[in-house]
Amino acid sequence: MKTFNYILINFAKMIVLIILVCIVTFTLAVNSPLDPIRQYVGDGVTVSVEQREAIAEYWGLNDTKVVRFQKWFVNILHGDFGKSTIFRREVLDVIKDRAMSSLYLMVNTFVLSGVLGYILGLIMGRYRDSILDKTIKTICITFTATPTFWVGILMLIIFSVKLNLFPVGFSVPIGIAYEDVSFYEKAYHAILPIITLTMVFIPNIALHTRSKTVEVIQSDYVLFAIARGESKKSILKNHVIKNTLIPAITILFGSFSEIFGGSVLAENVFSYPGLGSTIVQAGLGGDTPLLLGITIITAIFVFIGNFISDLISLLMNPMVREEI
Repeated sequence: MKTFNYILINFAKMIVLIILVCIVTFTLAVNSPLDPIRQYVGDGVTVSVEQREAIAEYWGLNDTKVVRFQKWFVNILHGDFGKSTIFRREVLDVIKDRAMSSLYLMVNTFVLSGVLGYILGLIMGRYRDSILDKTIKTICITFTATPTFWVGILMLIIFSVKLNLFPVGFSVPIGIAYEDVSFYEKAYHAILPIITLTMVFIPNIALHTRSKTVEVIQSDYVLFAIARGESKKSILKNHVIKNTLIPAITILFGSFSEIFGGSVLAENVFSYPGLGSTIVQAGLGGDTPLLLGITIITAIFVFIGNFISDLISLLMNPMVREEI
């Protein structure tokens, strides 16, 4: 019963936070200094007063901000996110088209950074204070302090410009219809963005796993296992992995927001047409419906990731269940 109440309370918190995100995001968007009508018609296009009034009436700009929020929020609850002023299409349709590219980057980054980060963390913890440990640790700390866009630019300079191994940008080859692009070509164009994001997010998992591994190895029960002659392989399997895997998974699921934030920068560096580049385009173009739609969908995505992280800790860690 306590477990169910804990899950219910956390789910309720997630709903409240999403509502607060809606309020804050809408407030910031409608108070933007950009003129939505000017952004809609485009620079250099002259419109009459009557045309401005017609456009304002069509987009509901004549209503008060409170009324606009009420209408927008009610429509959101009914699954209507409005129409994009840039793409002239439904917001959800634009998000669906761009979300697959972003998910491809984020899922691969999620898996690779989790697996490689955990393995590197185990190696550093197992051979702590060795040259190998110090080298990997130094590299991890360096990339932790390195901005995603800088790593992306470095990847472009080395592997695209100098070595000419990968394309400079875009998710598909130029001049080929999207329907005719093979899976290999899509994967080929996504390699550099994925490598960039993975290199940035591996250190967090690796350093955390290293810390937990050292803690487990120095614990009394591991020292007792060594004293009774238990093999290193058995200690690694029965003690180290068991006690470090759950915290690593929790950290990984809790990093959803960071992975999405990193993908925004990576997509813009590599001209990759995903949600990250689209939200920048919507912000600069004053496309309020699209900007709000992507923000809300992203917030839900991040909160679900954090919720899964809490749920994993609750279901797999008896100590957490005892504390609630």
